[in-house]
Amino acid sequence: MQAHRGRSDRRSAGTGARVLILANFTVIYDACLLYPAPLRDLMIRLALTGKFRAKWTAQIQQEWLDAVLRDRPDLDRRRLERTIDRMNEAVPDCLVSDYESLIDDFELPDPDDRHVLAAAIRAGAQCIVTTNLRDFPADTLKRFDIFARHPDAFVLDLVDLEAEVVLAAVKQQRAALNNPPYTPEQLIDALRQVGLTGVASLLTDWIEVI
Repeated sequence: MQAHRGRSDRRSAGTGARVLILANFTVIYDACLLYPAPLRDLMIRLALTGKFRAKWTAQIQQEWLDAVLRDRPDLDRRRLERTIDRMNEAVPDCLVSDYESLIDDFELPDPDDRHVLAAAIRAGAQCIVTTNLRDFPADTLKRFDIFARHPDAFVLDLVDLEAEVVLAAVKQQRAALNNPPYTPEQLIDALRQVGLTGVASLLTDWIEVI
């Protein structure tokens, strides 16, 4: 199986520069990657491949937990906190700390996002993976040799390099969905609905193997 080439249209979902994903390539996951659940599930599975280093902070984790509970106050906070604990345990060296002193060193369109860039700087990250690209202007980020990337473009970059890694993660994701079980078509649709439109289109061509 080979990745599809020539997808110039999806390069606009970020800086336009191709992501060089290697084992020492470090990215910060913004809170918007960790909620909704289908996106979180895939991005954590990809983080476990060891093809790059995914990091976040306790504050980022708290942001997505609070967002879930605002939308679904009926859910059990303790269960969500256990999910966070499992994520932190599963992904090696994922938590960034001691970044707070950097927050006032720059400006962003939304001041509440400064902690994400501060964490990226402290972690030595090259990339912030986020669906909120407008909140992380390239002119500001390039001062720190960092760029922002939409998760759709990020995953497709990984497909270009190692398609089998992404396919294995998607297969694992579907296999874990058993209450209720998902067909390949249902999982692809779920990923499309959370913004992975390019990934969903590609997976449609590989539906027989997921």
